[in-house]
Amino acid sequence: MTTQTDRPAQQGSGWGPAATAPEAPVAPPAPESGEPQQPFVRRLWRGRPEDPRWARPAFLGLLAATLLLYLYDLSSSGYANSFYSAAVQAGSQSWKAFFFGSLDAGNAITVDKPPASLWPMELSVRIFGLNSWAILAPEVLMGVGSVAVVHASVRRRFSPAAALIAGAVLALTPVAALMFRFNNPDAMLALLMTLACWFVVRALEDGRTKWLLWAGAAIGFAFLAKTLQAFLILPPLAIVYAVCAPVPVRKRLGQLAAATGALVVSGGWWVAIVELWPASSRPYIGGSQNNSFLELTFGYNGFGRLSGDETGSVGGGGGAGGTGQWGATGWDRMFNSEIGGQISWLLPAALILLAAGLVATRKLKRTSVTRGSFLVWGGSLLMTMVVFSYMAGIFHQYYTVALAPYIAAVIGMGAGVLWEKRAELWASITLAASVVAAGSWSYLLLNRTSDYLPWLKYLVLIGGLVAALGLVFAGRVSRQLALAAASLGLVAALAGPTAYTISTLQEGHTGSIVTAGPAGASMMGGGGGPGGGGAGRGGFGGGMPGQNGNGNTQNQQGGGTGGFPGGGMPGRNQQNGNGGTQGQQGGPGGQTGDGGGMGGGGGVGGLLNGASVTSAAKKLLETDSSKYTWVAAAIGAQNAASYQLSTGDPVMAIGGFNGTDPSPTLAQFKKYVEDGRVHYFISSGSGGGMGGGSSGTSSQITSWVEANFKKVTVGSATFYDLTQKASG
Repeated sequence: MTTQTDRPAQQGSGWGPAATAPEAPVAPPAPESGEPQQPFVRRLWRGRPEDPRWARPAFLGLLAATLLLYLYDLSSSGYANSFYSAAVQAGSQSWKAFFFGSLDAGNAITVDKPPASLWPMELSVRIFGLNSWAILAPEVLMGVGSVAVVHASVRRRFSPAAALIAGAVLALTPVAALMFRFNNPDAMLALLMTLACWFVVRALEDGRTKWLLWAGAAIGFAFLAKTLQAFLILPPLAIVYAVCAPVPVRKRLGQLAAATGALVVSGGWWVAIVELWPASSRPYIGGSQNNSFLELTFGYNGFGRLSGDETGSVGGGGGAGGTGQWGATGWDRMFNSEIGGQISWLLPAALILLAAGLVATRKLKRTSVTRGSFLVWGGSLLMTMVVFSYMAGIFHQYYTVALAPYIAAVIGMGAGVLWEKRAELWASITLAASVVAAGSWSYLLLNRTSDYLPWLKYLVLIGGLVAALGLVFAGRVSRQLALAAASLGLVAALAGPTAYTISTLQEGHTGSIVTAGPAGASMMGGGGGPGGGGAGRGGFGGGMPGQNGNGNTQNQQGGGTGGFPGGGMPGRNQQNGNGGTQGQQGGPGGQTGDGGGMGGGGGVGGLLNGASVTSAAKKLLETDSSKYTWVAAAIGAQNAASYQLSTGDPVMAIGGFNGTDPSPTLAQFKKYVEDGRVHYFISSGSGGGMGGGSSGTSSQITSWVEANFKKVTVGSATFYDLTQKASG
């Protein structure tokens, strides 16, 4: 049985259904023998023959606008997350560091993730040199690519307008605008997950094995970007194909097995090499406690994220519904004050439209690609959202960028289907309800930052209600009036996230924890737990920052926990007296603001932010730097990264990111010093990392250095010259 959804639209119909035959492959037929093909440029501009004239120019305009939007003032973020920028620098200098994902060209230790997300940035830096644009421009291109893939996937079965809406929703999601301009692994992960969904939709059309193989390869390579998070959407994708594919059951199972093999090969080749490589001739696997990538994958970066039991980390967030260092867990986590402004603007509407899309396609045959598209994108959305809502381990607001493509696709598909069925009362009412949900929720989110564009929340709410009233009667009024109501509803739904996106683009973002939107848009943690700074902040705060008379955030401490570099965990974002955020990095020169981010004062950095590197300190480390494998060693990766980016020379990160990894051991470090491979030790002023870690390696090295070597003070920073014994 077919419905209106399966019938092709008339040519030129912008809001009509997909211009394809019922459940048939959508590719246009090949030209007959001897028939000349249109030039590539013309085909690129015109698109499908059945598309309205505006469709392809609008799509290309969307991509161009996304590119320009994301490139705007890109260098304001400097090195962004110096942890990954230091690894990019190392990989641009050493192919061994490139392969393993080392933090330094001396190959002491790796980042705590696989290296795939670093490779595009490292190649860019090898070509264009080390600068902010060379590092971040590849991330922007991944964002544009994700928008293109979402558009292409939705267009397979839905109208050009539905596909454009989906692409625009993704481009204007605040957390997407943040992470597609940042150098964390999440940009590559989001792109590859989007590709995987698209490949599965293609496989549902004709049952060809190659599309499933590509989907498996995409997920496997995504594993090399962010390990097990890449597998979150595997269950819904596999189930949807197993049930809905247009081939016999036996062939479906064989294809899924082959796709699993493609996943294992694309993600496992690097793992196999690393595990088989002699540990003595490769860098230590950062984030692990026994120098094993498998232990890192299933422990710190794996099941520990779900349970909160993460060895070498700062602990989790408590049980379901509880509040801990990483915020409250529970069904409403994506909507709370910590996460809501990042991703949830259209989430209520997406859930309504997902349910409506499944209802609208309920009578289609098992192999319906239209319904299969809802199941692919909707299943990925629900699976990822549930895991994010209840994971008790480390959770940062920016993780939610993984949801953005799924929400965008569901919004576009659902709006397209309901618009097509608007003559039916249930469809017009449901479409109106989704607009009311979007406008009302935007009002509540905007009200959380009441000082930010206070007039916008009223326009969003009123516009959404007026549009909803018009949409209720969309099937009974003229097409022009119905389009006017739909356009008003779309503007009302996108106004809030667009405003937050613009605020995100107007600020630089640095440090390990960043959030989208205006200041105070995301309050993390309770009672001094870790949190993300807002736009332009890389801080480690826990509440909405207060403002002093000159606009700088007040220095207000929360409860926090001890043991971090420099003291307790600050409960609020801290800024220094001259208006610069503590620990915020500046431009590509590697200089940082005064202060040390998470607690550390003077020239000392912290767990999540880099250190302040003065010209005098830089000159000290650069003296005779060619004689040493590492010009210095520092506790924690962010401290080491700041000095490495400033000098351009390798700096050893003792203990890895948290300062808790047992690398190097005291005996190994003594050997490095004896062999003259390390010049200076940079004092953290706290005895080493997060209390020195379970093995106490960082504390042991710090105590040994302080007791045996000459102290050198440069400004507010303290160094120990490992070539000069202490007097007496």
